[in-house]
Amino acid sequence: MTAESNREQLQIGSPQWVDGKVQRYLNSGDYDSSFANWPGDNYVDVAKKASQRLRTALVEETLRRAHDRSSQLAVPDDLRAWTRNKLSPMIFGLFPASERSVVLDTLGGSVVFLTPQNIASVLMEQRWLSTAWNLANVYLCSVDPPALAQDACHIVGLSEEMTCYVSMSYFQETDPFADFVVHEAAHIFHNCKRATVGLHASSRSEYLLNIDYARRETFAYACEAYSRITSMAVGVKQLQEALERHADGLLPPDDRVYHDEYLDILGEAVQCRNGWKRILRRCTPASGR
Repeated sequence: MTAESNREQLQIGSPQWVDGKVQRYLNSGDYDSSFANWPGDNYVDVAKKASQRLRTALVEETLRRAHDRSSQLAVPDDLRAWTRNKLSPMIFGLFPASERSVVLDTLGGSVVFLTPQNIASVLMEQRWLSTAWNLANVYLCSVDPPALAQDACHIVGLSEEMTCYVSMSYFQETDPFADFVVHEAAHIFHNCKRATVGLHASSRSEYLLNIDYARRETFAYACEAYSRITSMAVGVKQLQEALERHADGLLPPDDRVYHDEYLDILGEAVQCRNGWKRILRRCTPASGR
């Protein structure tokens, strides 16, 4: 072993070595999930201290970059009430009256907007360090300082289990048929078990809604577009015209969604009294139709 190798070996676990690992995480989101060679008494102690060190550094760097930029954000005063109002038409269209309040409470609490007031606690509470790093970039892009990495994904938000995190950039969306909140809320329907929120469940209705696995993205995109179409048009003629504008514009950039089927589903939905139910019917497993 060379003298240089000896020096490198001695540096493992040192404060300078730890600082390098922290910087690597901040720059790329990469880290050793086993926390090998980090200081600590045992694996649990090592993992706890290392994770805390990385999260704290992430929060400090995120707040430093976003310093004095929060004034650029313009959002509703009551985001939870806004979310409930946004999701109400979809929930009222898909669920019976006896279940609507429960589902609305569930989804209303599942959407978290990343704001200057909550970003630190959101990052510290994340189960996965990789998710925390991604959320930091989502937030930083919304207030327009440099992201943590040049190739960081510039997205409106992301979902983790039953929580949907949304950037303030959502309120600057220019596509008239895009709605990230409705899209991600639609995914919660097939991820949340009915028993979890106190609703009756059976072997055929274990989740809030029974969505065919292969059509989950189709369902979410159709709900997203239908929500926007019905918010800008009234009456079958206007709804069809809005759908035609959508068909001539940007369609879901997802190879799991067949555009012909997607537009056909929306075409049926805009002609129905309850288009939400028609979207659901077209996206349930064949055995449940």
